[in-house]
Amino acid sequence: MHFSHDRPDYTYALRAADGQRAKVNDRVLTASFAVAPDQLLESWAVSDARALREEDLQPLLAMGPSVLILGTGQDQVFPPAAVMAYCLSRGVGIEVMNNASAARTYNVLASEARKVVTALILPG
Repeated sequence: MHFSHDRPDYTYALRAADGQRAKVNDRVLTASFAVAPDQLLESWAVSDARALREEDLQPLLAMGPSVLILGTGQDQVFPPAAVMAYCLSRGVGIEVMNNASAARTYNVLASEARKVVTALILPG
């Protein structure tokens, strides 16, 4: 039997994520960040989805997504309705889920060449 290492055709893959850390390619991150197939924003100053503000989304929207996946830590926690509406009013779909689900969803959408940005909230 022949094994081959599957390499994605995009630059940044989310290899693992939970409520404390995430692995982007071979790097372990412990603070909130955002990733797109071709971009990594390592410093995103958000620590609680419930306190998310429209201005917190600016660096994410600048990455040009058609869909934004918000990973809210170990558990799914919805941000204020105004934040959700802000994305939608700009033509960007937003999905909220726990970090592990967000990582899996990101990889599926990135592999389909979708314009996806995933932001994970981590305690670091």
